[in-house]
Amino acid sequence: QVQLVESGGGLVQPGGSLRLSCAGSGRTFSNHGMGWFRQAPGKEREFVAAINWSGGSTSYAASVRGRFTISRDNAKNTVYLQMGSLKPEDTAVYYCACAIASGVGLLVPEYDYWGQGTQVTVSS
Repeated sequence: QVQLVESGGGLVQPGGSLRLSCAGSGRTFSNHGMGWFRQAPGKEREFVAAINWSGGSTSYAASVRGRFTISRDNAKNTVYLQMGSLKPEDTAVYYCACAIASGVGLLVPEYDYWGQGTQVTVSS
């Protein structure tokens, strides 16, 4: 059992930056793959970024590559998503996810535990 809580969402202007955090409890997720997904109203949940158990391997959606950075601090049982050069199309609820597997997962069915989500709104 893994419980995940996202934080750090809010309203930012286009071109701004924001850092999301995902804190785990219940058990350590230091041996699990972690991911960030997002979902806008009326759209399906889409992959954003993923990181393997050690942080040595990452993957990004083409739409965010070069702007977003996923990282993890296993000692703090926390995963981060640093978002920069934000665009209005980045507006969505962002979800943290944990996989029992230790690799980099790109698909929703690969993840076993999900946080409640945090709203990110990019608007002037």
